[in-house]
Amino acid sequence: METVGQDLRYSLRTLRKSPGFAAAAIGILALGIGANTAIFSVVDAVLLRPLPFPEPGRLMRLQEAPPGGPGMQSGPVSPANYLDWRAQSHVFAALAAYRGTSLTRTGGEEPEALQAATVRGDFFSVLAVRPLLGRVFAPGEEEPGQDDVVILSEALWRSRFGADPKVLGRELVLDGRRHTVVGVMPALRVAAWYPATVQVWKPLAWTAQERAARGERILNVVARLKPDVDRRSAQAEMDTLAGRLAREYPATDKGWGAAVKPLHEYLVAAVRPALLLLLGAVAFVLLIACANVANLVLVRSLGRSKEMAIRGTLGASRGRLVQQLVAEALLLASAGAVLGLYLAHFGVALLRGFLGNGLPQGLDVHVDLRILAFTLGISLFAGLAAGLVPARSFLGGDFHDLQRALQRGLGRTDGVVSGRRTRGALIVAEVALSLVLLVGAALTLESLGSLRRVDPGCDPHGVLTLVLGLPQQKYPEPRQQSAFFDRVLTRLRALPGVQAAATVDWLPLTERGLTEPVAIAGRPGVLAEQPEAAVRLISPGYLRTLRIALRRGRDFTAADALDRPAVVLISESMARRFWPGKDPLGQRLILGLAPHVSQEVVGVVADVKVDGLRVAAPVPTVYQPLAQRPWLATTIVVRARTRPESLVSAVTRAIHAEDRDLPVLDVATLDSVVAGYLSQERFNMLLLATFAGLALLLAAVGIYSVLSYTVGRRTQEIGVRMALGAQIKDVLGLVVVEGLRPTLWGIVLGLGASLALGRILAGLFYGVSAADPVLCGAVALLLATVALLASAGPAWRAARVPPSEALRE
Repeated sequence: METVGQDLRYSLRTLRKSPGFAAAAIGILALGIGANTAIFSVVDAVLLRPLPFPEPGRLMRLQEAPPGGPGMQSGPVSPANYLDWRAQSHVFAALAAYRGTSLTRTGGEEPEALQAATVRGDFFSVLAVRPLLGRVFAPGEEEPGQDDVVILSEALWRSRFGADPKVLGRELVLDGRRHTVVGVMPALRVAAWYPATVQVWKPLAWTAQERAARGERILNVVARLKPDVDRRSAQAEMDTLAGRLAREYPATDKGWGAAVKPLHEYLVAAVRPALLLLLGAVAFVLLIACANVANLVLVRSLGRSKEMAIRGTLGASRGRLVQQLVAEALLLASAGAVLGLYLAHFGVALLRGFLGNGLPQGLDVHVDLRILAFTLGISLFAGLAAGLVPARSFLGGDFHDLQRALQRGLGRTDGVVSGRRTRGALIVAEVALSLVLLVGAALTLESLGSLRRVDPGCDPHGVLTLVLGLPQQKYPEPRQQSAFFDRVLTRLRALPGVQAAATVDWLPLTERGLTEPVAIAGRPGVLAEQPEAAVRLISPGYLRTLRIALRRGRDFTAADALDRPAVVLISESMARRFWPGKDPLGQRLILGLAPHVSQEVVGVVADVKVDGLRVAAPVPTVYQPLAQRPWLATTIVVRARTRPESLVSAVTRAIHAEDRDLPVLDVATLDSVVAGYLSQERFNMLLLATFAGLALLLAAVGIYSVLSYTVGRRTQEIGVRMALGAQIKDVLGLVVVEGLRPTLWGIVLGLGASLALGRILAGLFYGVSAADPVLCGAVALLLATVALLASAGPAWRAARVPPSEALRE
């Protein structure tokens, strides 16, 4: 222990004598450690931290798997199938269904929209949570007419009711009905899962008809495994149960299966690839930083060759000298860790600011004890890597060269080959890792550019969007719902500055919306086996508002009312798929949620990116008139003649002129909505570009430092060459070639690694290939240019040394 203390004190004294070297090494390591700690904080919060419930590994998400095999995406569950699963399964301790909704609270000065979830079954038992106050829902409260009870979230209880313990029994007017508060639930702290982040929970009540619905897959289902059951056993039982239902109800369930996924895995599936990509990127930065510091330590150690030789001659063993080098590197790494942890706090704050829609909102990202342990681990790794690489020169035989050099009186090791090879290998590694990061950043930038250049099939510029939800108690009849939206649209179209206005249930370009099986009237087949299409409910004027081209036929009109013959518009891809080479106008189709209604195709419209910009192939889409299929909640789109933001007040007043109790939700421009769905791409691009730039800077520093040392050690040789007639250009070429040789090897290795990683990560990019020769060539040229510039300084300095001075060196 005393020996280690002596080494650390000696290292501290030597570093104080070389402040430039110490500052460079500590700064480089701090950047690498700080970046890794910040990104790992996000990865820990999203991917590694378990759900905050008892035994979270037993929480499962249950979904129905559509026909078509494992490649098809699983989705929601029908009410009848959920009830059968709950009654017939034996592997779950509790099983519950839930849906998201919005409840309008009235009675105050302004109507207030509350985020809510309607839940059925043992929802809170599944999560194994107990209320802070009161109770959970009773079984009888799942019946229509008995569901006028609510449970408040802790956040709503504190913000709206001042944490009043007497809130139990208080009545709230929600959607025009009086509801009684029966409980207060503690904060569930799962940012990515909406039923845990809502303000109010309400029982999910069904009529007899709704309970029997088997083709309407609209429910989310969560379950808790029994203690002695694993996921594989649960999946096997659910497969058996799904097969039984398929035989009993072939019209709706034939070919459908069941999928059992861990809830945590389901919640993080969307962000896992991007986060792992970023974690890999910062790991590359750390490796480059370690290589750079190792090179600096190596250069400095070989510069102290006379000192090492004297210590060796006086009896110090190779191991003792290696221990000294490792102690010095660990001291540097410790200082780098302290500074890196300080930088990580700023990095986490920046990440929280840049998350946007790219990661779950409300995510608790902070540096805790787990992060401190991670930082300590990578610091030790950095110190050992930076210390053992230069120590290899002594372990590999250079120690005896040093002693022989001292015996000859030279005090230098001009001919040390393994040190030169080690420095070259480190440069190769730095350049290869830097190229991989640069290619990744370029791919992400090009992918974002490709997404921005995608033709969405509509014009999102200059469009204001907002969401309106009608309380069913106040508007129970479909005609009332349809008439209300007609009146609102009439008022909006009359406003100054409004060019057009319409409604749609789900906005395009946003990766969400309703899909239904589609059957062609007169063609035999089972509904469960029919292909699916996206379904959108729109009002007349929607095509004009979003400037969607009508290819043939007609648009919807006010005559397409509830009591008129059912009509639809279809997209061009829908026409090609179902009526290839034929005219679809006048043809009739049947949708899964209305299996007894035959609907006539009256028009064909251009394809629109209804399911997000990333979906390359056009999605077959059916448009139905909102009047013929009234919906309580819809999105209003308003095309402005000027800036859409200027219409917010006027549009809100027009809506409240029809019903002052309706809250206006999610007011935004369609441009901002689309930008929100591109935020993950921008987030990835920004961070990868930052890491790639940092890697490029570190690589340049590494090349420069090695060449500076090499030129300094070869000053006498360069003087002899110039004395014998060598020109400045010869010296420049000699030094530059020595710098470019490992760079070119690094470029070759980096290109190979980039191609391999590009194939693995192809799903993260859009419209670009990792094998793009122009992109790879541009990145390689950039690295070669940086290496050339890093070589130019030492080369020019060496060429300008007078031969007489060099010979006296």
